[in-house]
Amino acid sequence: MVLRIFGLSIAISILAMIVAFIYGGPEALFLVIILSILEISLSFDNAVINATVLQRMSEFWQKIFLTIGVIIAVFGMRLVFPLVIVWAASGLGPVAALDLALNPPADDAAYFANGEPSYETILTDAHPQIAAFGGMFLLMLFLGFIFEEREITWLSWLEKPLARIGKLDQLSVVVAGIVLVLSGSFLAADDKVSTVMISGVLGMITYIAVNGLGELFNLPEEGEEEETAKSGGPMQLAKATGKAGFFLFLYLEVLDASFSFDGVIGAFAITADPIIIALGLGFVGAMFVRSITVFLVRKGTLSDYVYLEHGAHWAIGALAVILMVSIGVHINEIITGLVGVFLIGAAFISSLIRNKRIANADPKLDENTPATV
Repeated sequence: MVLRIFGLSIAISILAMIVAFIYGGPEALFLVIILSILEISLSFDNAVINATVLQRMSEFWQKIFLTIGVIIAVFGMRLVFPLVIVWAASGLGPVAALDLALNPPADDAAYFANGEPSYETILTDAHPQIAAFGGMFLLMLFLGFIFEEREITWLSWLEKPLARIGKLDQLSVVVAGIVLVLSGSFLAADDKVSTVMISGVLGMITYIAVNGLGELFNLPEEGEEEETAKSGGPMQLAKATGKAGFFLFLYLEVLDASFSFDGVIGAFAITADPIIIALGLGFVGAMFVRSITVFLVRKGTLSDYVYLEHGAHWAIGALAVILMVSIGVHINEIITGLVGVFLIGAAFISSLIRNKRIANADPKLDENTPATV
């Protein structure tokens, strides 16, 4: 089963590394390996969240996500997205933006020849807007989960009080709005305040729109009972098909894009070559993230380790905060990756402890008893 799920990713990874070696020699191969590790470490929480939504989709929409979705993730976010940012920010045409990316000057002084900054500089300058959009989208997702009352809690001492105050109508929007105003006022540069605010509002609107559309088409199939348990996604449905499946797919793509922002921007601290970035983040990293998602769904890992979803959402909350802080303060990508790994690892260990107690027939804890950490 493992080979069947990860076989394609392994084959594509080997091919991508061969292409990297042909393209740029040992140095390019080394950079692709580093970028792939960066992407997988930053996106493991993404895989967990994807799995919680993917398991609700019909087999048809799962295949769409794992085929068309991969194309969007690899080419759209890891190759086209940086070019579009440079194109929009610099006023260059798409051909000129690609030429600027593929043919960097030989020395730093030449980067500003004719008064035009480099491809890397243009993309880095756009980071505040990108971080505001992605940060607000992920923050809304996190708040939607943490303000929802649920039977099983992980950090009960914190999650239960938050769920109680979450009964206040539109609290997620209020909290996210306050975070955006504070970030724009105190972290954004003076000439970036308006664009940061607009980008952040667009991130919130995108989440609300996709979430609302998902709920609108949250209709059970004939003969099936509608799921009532919520887990922080845009909607919960037994094997969503049709329009419901489409909006779940749309939600997953926007979610994947939001997770990709920090990885794409962080990659430019390693290399500015879009081909190497596409190979490392896309053909290796993104493919393995998709395989991890499928593995979690096929193995029923989220059902076996019930706190993983909680840990992933807390990791999302941490990533959202990091993105918002990064509007004004540079945060090393290693810190971003380690925070996610730590939270998911802690949730996994807590799940193991819970399962062990259940296996030992601990009278204080059974499968239907809310657990406390």
